[in-house]
Amino acid sequence: MSPRRVRAGSDAARRRDRPLRITVDGEPVDGIAGQTVAGVLLAAGRLAWRTGRSGAPRGVFCGIGVCFDCLVTVGEERDVRACRRRVRDGDVVTTQSRNAPGPDRDPDRRGKPGAPGAEER
Repeated sequence: MSPRRVRAGSDAARRRDRPLRITVDGEPVDGIAGQTVAGVLLAAGRLAWRTGRSGAPRGVFCGIGVCFDCLVTVGEERDVRACRRRVRDGDVVTTQSRNAPGPDRDPDRRGKPGAPGAEER
């Protein structure tokens, strides 16, 4: 996926750019109708918008919706694949992190039956 935009004058399909604006983590980001969330973020210069469990930055990996590296929250919907979701004017996008507390990171649940990692203890 390329972060470059095709200029209207050189577009063989003669599409007309329809600008739109979304909000990403509270900041306005401009895009064009028809772009995916990932396309808008890449065009804005953002290569990563999520962190993995190790804290490593994640963005687009496969670009076709198979790998789940580009997950974001759009409005109230979590775990949206940014490479598959087309933006709509006014979308509110929030980046995600795998470092958030969960059953495997909650010290009160560690080692208890049914908790992830319980079989290791």
